Amino acid sequence: MDLDPELKALDALGGFSVLRTGVPPRGPLPTLASAFADPGPEGPAEVYGDPMTFRVRKVARSLRAPEPRVAASVAQQGLAARFWSIALGAAALCGQLPDLDPELLHWDPDAGAPDDLWLGEVRFRPVSDLDAVVRAGLLVPLSAALRSRHRVSPALLWGNAGSALAGTVRQLGRWALAHGRPDVGERARALAGPLLAHPDLAGTLDPGTLRRRSCCLYYRVPGGGVCGDCCFERPPRPAPGRS
Repeated sequence: MDLDPELKALDALGGFSVLRTGVPPRGPLPTLASAFADPGPEGPAEVYGDPMTFRVRKVARSLRAPEPRVAASVAQQGLAARFWSIALGAAALCGQLPDLDPELLHWDPDAGAPDDLWLGEVRFRPVSDLDAVVRAGLLVPLSAALRSRHRVSPALLWGNAGSALAGTVRQLGRWALAHGRPDVGERARALAGPLLAHPDLAGTLDPGTLRRRSCCLYYRVPGGGVCGDCCFERPPRPAPGRS
C-alpha cells in the first residue's frame, strides 16, 4: 500500500495514526516549531499565546492535576504517542515515512486526535530516517520546551516516549492480527528495536516485560491509578508531610 498525497491510507489504522493535511478549518494554527520555541519575556504572537503552556493548562484543568509537572508529563506522553503512531504506522503499513518537520506540522493545542495535527506540505523521507524524524526532530525539542517551562525530569519524559513507542507497537500488532496483516506487526516490531536502542530510550523499558522504569505521575491526579506498564504495582504513598 502506498501513501497518497493526502495520507488517506493512514485512516485505515484509525486513532492516533491519522494525520490531517491541508488547511485547518479552524484557521491558521501555530507550527510545532513555533510551539517548541522559547516564548520570550513578552510571549509569542499566537492565537493561543504560548501553545505549549496552553496545552499543559488544558490538560491540568481536564485532569484536575495537582501540579503543573503532572499535566506536562501527560501532555507530552500524548504527543509522543501521536508522533510514533503516525510515523511508525506509515512505515509499517506503507513502507513510507511522511516528513514530520516541525516547520511543516501545524498544531492545535485545544484539539484532540486526529484534529490536533495538520501537515501543511506532504513530502516523504526514507523509512531509515524514523529516528531522525521522531526522536531527534520532535521529541528532543518537545522535551526541551517542556523542561524550560516546568519542573519535569528528562528521565520521566524519555520514559514516556519509550512507553508511547511500545504502546504504538502493541496497537499496530493488534490491528495487524485483526486485519490479517501479520507483516505490518512484524515490520513495526523490527523498526522499533533500533529506535529503543538509542541512548535516549535505552533503559526506559524492562526488555523482558516492556514495563517502564519510570512513572508518568498519572497516579497523582484525582481518581488516577498506575498505568498498565508502570514501574509501580500500586500508587506509591506520598512521603510524610507531602500531599
